[in-house]
Amino acid sequence: MNFKKRFLTKRVAAFNLQELLVVLVIIGILILIALPNLMPMIAKAKSLEAQTQLKHVYSLQRNHFFMHSKYANDFNSIDFIAPTSVKENGKSNYSYQIIEATNNSFKAKAVAVTDFDGDGVLNVWQIDQDQNLTELVKD
Repeated sequence: MNFKKRFLTKRVAAFNLQELLVVLVIIGILILIALPNLMPMIAKAKSLEAQTQLKHVYSLQRNHFFMHSKYANDFNSIDFIAPTSVKENGKSNYSYQIIEATNNSFKAKAVAVTDFDGDGVLNVWQIDQDQNLTELVKD
């Protein structure tokens, strides 16, 4: 009986619901304050996808050029499978296309499918036969 009485009257140090809610509200306010400062870094990190994929397209185009003495004008010829975009329930933030291909040159482009910072401008990257990777439109 003595054990039962001590067990029922023993208090455990813990936070109550109001204290937890106050902490969550403070964390939410801090995130809202910090988010605008983090948006450029988020956009820069997402643009790494386009840069990486375009460098891959460049290497595939070079291989095709060495084998056929010309650049390919479609992805099937170089065996590039573009990743599925977020608009098609995939994970890619960009859509890819070859915009120009001749015997001596090519240009491939990556266009963002979502607006990273909400300003209405979509990020665009381009690469050419000399591996010049340029950002045409900055988001």
